[in-house]
Amino acid sequence: MDNFFKTLETVKLGTISLSSILNAVLLLIVCCIVIRILCRGIEKILEKSKVDSSLKGFLKSACKVALWVIAIIIIADSLGIPVTSLVAVLSVAGLALSLSVQGLLSNLFSGITLLMTRPFVVDDFVEIGDCIGTVKEIGLFYTKVCTIDNKIISVPNGDITASKVINYTAEKLRRVDTVINASYTSATEDVRNAILKAVAMDPKALTSPAPFVAISAYGKSTVEYTVRVWCKSADYWDVFFALNENIRESFAQSGVEMSYDHLNVHMVNN
Repeated sequence: MDNFFKTLETVKLGTISLSSILNAVLLLIVCCIVIRILCRGIEKILEKSKVDSSLKGFLKSACKVALWVIAIIIIADSLGIPVTSLVAVLSVAGLALSLSVQGLLSNLFSGITLLMTRPFVVDDFVEIGDCIGTVKEIGLFYTKVCTIDNKIISVPNGDITASKVINYTAEKLRRVDTVINASYTSATEDVRNAILKAVAMDPKALTSPAPFVAISAYGKSTVEYTVRVWCKSADYWDVFFALNENIRESFAQSGVEMSYDHLNVHMVNN
């Protein structure tokens, strides 16, 4: 047996002996088994976690690549290949690759940040910079937003993390704010009662928190009333438009004049 191994050591392919090659093959088999076990363990951990499915796939792939890089370095060392040189080559190659795709890498890490911090989820109504709409998909590189007029906009994740994000559906309740102008000739209580009557006409408008009506400014020809009504976030636009229509109808029924900016000219006959 000793003679057999000595024979293997004498047989060489270039500077690498046959026994070193066999050792490398055995190491490769062991590495394959270990990597498979570790990947299964990582997969089970990710399945139990609350990490987004897109991020799970990326983490699995990233861990697998990292394990194989380590395995290659171990096998290269067993063959007598200078590991420091190999690591240096891989470092330079990695640096060159990162510089060439730095935009993609920025979007990638921004996508990971979004999936982990979760400032919004799919079906949330959001405002990202000048883009307003419903989130349809959160990817590793782009987030797809469907606008109100049914256009799909793919927003780079790097732009999202660098912008202010307003999430309109994160909370269950939302407040409808509007301003109504009434004539100076209409009594304040009459206007307030007419507006509250208009609010009560819409079943989607909540009574708790209570609606708010108050004078907010005196214009040149109108009195400005600020109206605040709470509703469910999903009912915001229904309540907003219904409130405007109901106020007009309620003013007509209550005899309240809905005024506008105008100029009164008085002619004096001497």
